[in-house]
Amino acid sequence: MNAKSSTIAQRLLNLYRQEHVIFGGWAAVNQVFMTEATDDVLSALGELPTGKNLVRHIENLRSGKTPMDSIERDLLPYGGLMDETVATVTLTKSEWAELESGIDAFTTDQNGLDKIQQLNVVKKFGDQWLVAIRAALSARPDLLEKWSLVNKTYRAYYLWKVASDMLTQPLSERARAQLQADMPEYETYLPMFGDAGDELLGKLRSFISATVPDEGITNNNQSV
Repeated sequence: MNAKSSTIAQRLLNLYRQEHVIFGGWAAVNQVFMTEATDDVLSALGELPTGKNLVRHIENLRSGKTPMDSIERDLLPYGGLMDETVATVTLTKSEWAELESGIDAFTTDQNGLDKIQQLNVVKKFGDQWLVAIRAALSARPDLLEKWSLVNKTYRAYYLWKVASDMLTQPLSERARAQLQADMPEYETYLPMFGDAGDELLGKLRSFISATVPDEGITNNNQSV
């Protein structure tokens, strides 16, 4: 199996597992599956943990058995637990007011993220806040579109931290392969930090091919 197919397979599997936090949901990720899942990629997917379920799902999409905006229940990642968790999310009138005010005031930086996460309506959902709020907003597409900016900013800062930490330690072969698979996501989000993001992205690319890792970088607060 060639390295490129394996890398694409791992990235598609990551999308499959993260669908619950991707704006556009199945309609968005299924388009990617249909575009990038060549026969070689499907073969590589079959060798990955839970990859066989994704192979079946893609085959269902190809045949038309599964609509482009959905997935069969028995093929849901995590056994459907994520969907069951967020399916019944409801908010009170006061929670809606707090959430709408917080989203309207959101700024795309660490301070903006901190303020969002300090909202009582957000804190009540603990670590599942991104997923739960997205589910609650399914009835408010006007706010859901704005919430996607919160999600995008959170993901950007998360990847910034992961990338910065990665550059401070030796890279194992397994971690190197994972980094290669995740590079499209880094290439999507890190440029949001401007020159600092481009510099970090360049170091990641060098880190993949280098035998000895770089000394690391200084991680200062950035504005997306």
